[in-house]
Amino acid sequence: MIASPQRQYMTPEAYLAWEPLQEDRYEYIDGEVVAMTGGTKPHNRIALNLAIALDGHLAGQCEVYMSDIKVQVTARGPYHYPDVVVSCDPRDRNTNPVICHPCLVAEVLSPSTEAIDRGKKFQRYRQAESLREYLSIQADQKGLECFRKNEAGLWVLHSYGAEDELVLETVDLSLPVEALYRQVQFDSGLLGEER
Repeated sequence: MIASPQRQYMTPEAYLAWEPLQEDRYEYIDGEVVAMTGGTKPHNRIALNLAIALDGHLAGQCEVYMSDIKVQVTARGPYHYPDVVVSCDPRDRNTNPVICHPCLVAEVLSPSTEAIDRGKKFQRYRQAESLREYLSIQADQKGLECFRKNEAGLWVLHSYGAEDELVLETVDLSLPVEALYRQVQFDSGLLGEER
């Protein structure tokens, strides 16, 4: 998702009461409210392909959600809308409209948010005790990075290219990276023209 420069400041409680009444979605970071805007077709298709693979694999065991469900990282925030989130914690089944115990979070990278998704946003997500894997998926070429928390509590980077098999240990799933890019047409920079 792409963040807009429109910002407001409020408490977590005020944000949780105000945000559901808004037409658009807003993330909450240290008192700052940031409007979210839509992504591109490749962005959306990649997130959908991942969510379908996860949901089919985890049916009945875990819950898989896409970009309209926010994650509460700690009791005081921040609150983010990841592209895909998985929770296998039964406590999250009754926490509408948020996920409080994610085990896997995936962000499809946009040019305008790539640095934030890889840096500050990942740093914030790591505050969630339950999080075990964080995916940063390229939207302009085939490839991704998976940060996985090991037994010592350290985050280890695993890079995957187009020909690789993505291994998601947290949910015991392996799938070809190519599957994430099914029906994806990369942007040629030409809007509205035939490709």
